Amino acid sequence: MRFAVARQDGLTEDLVEQIDDGYTSSGLSGRHQATIAFADAFLDAEGPPPADVQDAILAEFTPAELVEVGIGLALFHGFSKLLIAVGAEPAQMDTT
Repeated sequence: MRFAVARQDGLTEDLVEQIDDGYTSSGLSGRHQATIAFADAFLDAEGPPPADVQDAILAEFTPAELVEVGIGLALFHGFSKLLIAVGAEPAQMDTT
């Protein structure tokens, strides 16, 4: 899913294509890489993020920004699970 505001803030398909298992050796910025590492750790749900991920996100984000990212992850993950549970996931999601 791509939100229009993300595109306005600079999200390009070139950046999106770099989000894969090899993102740490991609051209993504440290902030983008820290965000992906945080999301991976959050979605693994095995406790707090590893120390190296904590160090990376604390170097890139203010506490308020971390709260915003964490709430966003929780909402998107929760709503995606809800859609699947009730069989309402769309076949395609347009830019919102």
